[in-house]
Amino acid sequence: MSQHTKQEFQSDIKLHHFNNRHLLWRSFHYFYPHIWKVIIASVSALVVSATNGGVAYLVKPAIDDIFVNKDVEALKLVPLLFIGVMLAKGATRFLQVYLMRVTNLRVAQVLRDHCYDKVMRMPMRFFDDNRVGVLMSRVIGDVAGVGGTMPALIMIVRETLTVIGLLGVVLYQDAYLAMWSILVMPLAIYPFFYFGNKLRKIGRESRVRASTINTVAQETFSGVRVVKAFANEKNEIKRFVRQSADVVRIALRGVLASELSSRVMELVGAFGTGLVIWYGGMQVIQGVSTPGTFFSFMAAIIMLYEPVKKINTSYQDLQKALASAERTFDLLDSPEIVPEKSGSEELKETFQRLDIEDVRFFYPGNAKPALDGVNLEVRQGERVAIVGPSGSGKTTLVNLLPRFHDVSEGRILLNGRPVADYTLESLRLSMGIVSQDSFLFNDSVRNNIGYVSGEHSQADIERAAKAAYAHDFIMDLPDGYDTVVGERGVALSGGQKQRITIARALLKNPPLMILDEATSALDTESERIVQKALDNLMRERTSIVIAHRLSTVLNAHLIVVMEQGKIVSQGRHSQLLEKCPLYQRLYRMQFEGE
Repeated sequence: MSQHTKQEFQSDIKLHHFNNRHLLWRSFHYFYPHIWKVIIASVSALVVSATNGGVAYLVKPAIDDIFVNKDVEALKLVPLLFIGVMLAKGATRFLQVYLMRVTNLRVAQVLRDHCYDKVMRMPMRFFDDNRVGVLMSRVIGDVAGVGGTMPALIMIVRETLTVIGLLGVVLYQDAYLAMWSILVMPLAIYPFFYFGNKLRKIGRESRVRASTINTVAQETFSGVRVVKAFANEKNEIKRFVRQSADVVRIALRGVLASELSSRVMELVGAFGTGLVIWYGGMQVIQGVSTPGTFFSFMAAIIMLYEPVKKINTSYQDLQKALASAERTFDLLDSPEIVPEKSGSEELKETFQRLDIEDVRFFYPGNAKPALDGVNLEVRQGERVAIVGPSGSGKTTLVNLLPRFHDVSEGRILLNGRPVADYTLESLRLSMGIVSQDSFLFNDSVRNNIGYVSGEHSQADIERAAKAAYAHDFIMDLPDGYDTVVGERGVALSGGQKQRITIARALLKNPPLMILDEATSALDTESERIVQKALDNLMRERTSIVIAHRLSTVLNAHLIVVMEQGKIVSQGRHSQLLEKCPLYQRLYRMQFEGE
């Protein structure tokens, strides 16, 4: 395995191994709301088990009374009894399978919803550490397997009771002969558990590999422009083929274990059946037993090994379901996977001031702080610009304000209270963020602009679009505001996407606006239009602007210069030109040529 492949395999969320009892108990909690369906299915399973024994028992009167003794009354009664038994078996088996499949789907739905809810409430650091494909596999793929735990368990119980019922028939017919038939049964116990545990491990690894290949495909499709720009299709295809081969290799191991288990069970059954035929045949030839007794016995024996095989198959299904349950409940229950903490205070008052006091912040695994002793004051109505070279901590700083990350040291106060005291919803609704990455959903223009809490009329949406200089080009789209923009807004230009995100921020109408290099990816003409939209956005609002082009922030009330996670200077443009060498250098780089 290549190093790259190892890293892909190991990048799944850390897995805690739970024992079967814990996993079954956790699974049962999700089946409990459907307890009556489970009870009816279980009772149905009992009836199915009983009918199997009944079918085997009816073979004796069918042969002895009808074919040997030529009893007319038996000829009338036995077929009716057989039809009745099979009717009961068919009806109850239908009930069992249907109810358990319905329950399976409902449980999977609830688990999927819970997992999605848990993931959506995780802090940004969680998404930084885990790839999208892995999360998709957990939320969509793994939960589907958990719903199979109870059906597999009931199937095991049903077939076990069937075995007990059939053993009762063979013991009743000929206890001594029955001992010969079940003599080989203990031989089946070892492969039963050996292959079951092996399949559990294979199932666990298979789910991890499935999440890896999901990630590879998701990353490649999302970054297809980069792939094609570098003519790297062949390497990406090789990468996918390698992952696909790993998935097949593990699946083949599962097929091998499953088939070996089934064949071993059949071989054990063949030995038992062979002993019965030899000894039972001798009993009939010697006149000790009747043909009806022997064939009833044989029918029970033949039927006996079928449920044993089904128990084996159901146990394999249960182990696969438990492998999925292990991954699912690890996501739901792991103490290391903790949703972001919200405060208890609602932020209702308008923005007054923001104080950043001695803030330090470390990214996980980095000894060097991304922010080191940052102090800053932002007053109501001010436009504060943050400038500095790449990697100076500008974006990290503004990401602390809506608590995408929490400070490592120091504190951030909003209106005199720590931001951690406020509920996350009220805190984030008080801030509008327009970043360089103008993300749009694969939905209509109207719904992308209206992606704000609360009800908004078409007039509200159009008003926001006009203020963002987006209305005219929207009306030129094929379906106007109903035009679907494609994944990540692929059907629009960079400037058009950015103006829609600005319209979305205008509709939100927050008192504090954060602009994170909102025009850096645009050409000159698009930047000019977007800058006009941004001016409308910042009008009569407090705003914090991260700018790579100084021309956009020359008139800011305060310009903050950052380098290596620290604020090296702050003031107005004219002041910084006199006292800040870094700002002078940035200014010369951008304006001397002009």
